[in-house]
Amino acid sequence: MSALGFSFKVKNIELFKRSVRLRLPFRFGVVTLTECPQAFVRVEIENVAGKTWWGQSAEMMAPKWFDKNLSLSNEDNFNQLTDVLKSARTFYLSDSSPTTAFGHFARHYQAHQIHSQMSGFNPLLAAYGPAQIDKAIADAVSRANGLSFYEAVNKNTLGIDLSSNTLAPDMVDFDWSTFLRTLCPASSVAVRHTIGMVDPIVQSDISDPINDGLPQSLDQVIQKYGVTHFKIKISGDTEHDRDRLRRIAKIILNQNGSCFVSLDGNEQFDDMAQFSQWLSMMRSDKELISLFRVIGFIEQPVRRDQALISSITEIPLDWPVIIDESDGELDSFIKAKALGYCGVSSKACKGLYKSIINKARCQLWNSSLSTNRFFMTGEDLTTQAGLGVQQDLALVSLLGISHVERNGHHYVNGMAAIPRDEQMRFLESHPDLYEDSHGAVRVSIRDGRLQLGSLTCSAFSTLCEPDFNSMMQIT
Repeated sequence: MSALGFSFKVKNIELFKRSVRLRLPFRFGVVTLTECPQAFVRVEIENVAGKTWWGQSAEMMAPKWFDKNLSLSNEDNFNQLTDVLKSARTFYLSDSSPTTAFGHFARHYQAHQIHSQMSGFNPLLAAYGPAQIDKAIADAVSRANGLSFYEAVNKNTLGIDLSSNTLAPDMVDFDWSTFLRTLCPASSVAVRHTIGMVDPIVQSDISDPINDGLPQSLDQVIQKYGVTHFKIKISGDTEHDRDRLRRIAKIILNQNGSCFVSLDGNEQFDDMAQFSQWLSMMRSDKELISLFRVIGFIEQPVRRDQALISSITEIPLDWPVIIDESDGELDSFIKAKALGYCGVSSKACKGLYKSIINKARCQLWNSSLSTNRFFMTGEDLTTQAGLGVQQDLALVSLLGISHVERNGHHYVNGMAAIPRDEQMRFLESHPDLYEDSHGAVRVSIRDGRLQLGSLTCSAFSTLCEPDFNSMMQIT
């Protein structure tokens, strides 16, 4: 390993997918989702001595989030995500000369973005392919060096270095070694439960009970998992949202102890002025006063093609606003900051290096102000039990994010659809994170928290492998 990290070449990349059926319908932006494929990546790396290691990653292929073009079908969106995975594979295999994990990312980032743009793909969609390969590479590097993902970052075994490229010119002189050494994962994280736009609020709302022993309505979720953190998705329809927020408030504010809420605007508004008008109408409702007192931040209310056009500093909001869907490029957070946004989401599907760079920006910007104005949040993309959820949890934990939106466990019946022996391997490897209940292995949420101790292993959060033989290979 050199001073700038472990050097290797990418020898082989394999792509797979398997279908995931939801136990509950989930309103994903402009579409209600009932089934979705999950992509898996395997990467083989080889060091200068000819020794090889494999790494792996997984991520859902969610429709109508990366590209919300209504003229595209769900199948069109799945094909888009498949295409960016395949094109990223081509780029990463195109140069066989050794470099570090970050070096491989930096080597191909701009070329892949340009190629994707020429194919009609937006930057957020384009980032999906490299993000999955980078996670698998980070796993392989961790295994090769007998390090946990946390240690690989702390020691900079991944070779994060921005001094010799133009990916983040604002961070060229940043003290990366000191920053990376100070990142320290937590042993657990609070679950911020998603309240989807078609989710039942109370048990009497359930018109079609599943009767699988797992919660369907919000009140059942609270009783089962003990969650105190919530993410509420809104539609932009004033009357509908007002009634729904009133009903939600009655449930979540009746809990013992504190409560934290984030509002997800879902790109439902044309501009921030329109959202401010919606917000003013909600805040004038006496039944919602207590709910608005526990709101911590607001997520992406304005559609992505308008969000980063004009300043939001003159709009009366009272809460910090973060970008999510607008976070398509490595400098998107910089543009958002200049317009008055205070935060940005971390999602493994957008790229682990983007998250690490944005965390460093928050630290740098806050240090110059002596405040904590700028921050990162952990948001979900229906990450599934196994590789997907573990790698995302490891990333947000390392970044010091104390609560994270999780929704995959609620909308999908754990690992029920995958081979039983694969389920048991994950349970045996991570007994603190999972439980075997209601006929399947699933994440174990106790007192509203997930335990993460077992993610500290000599890999990117897991030593066991999924059953690749049970998947369809993407050629």
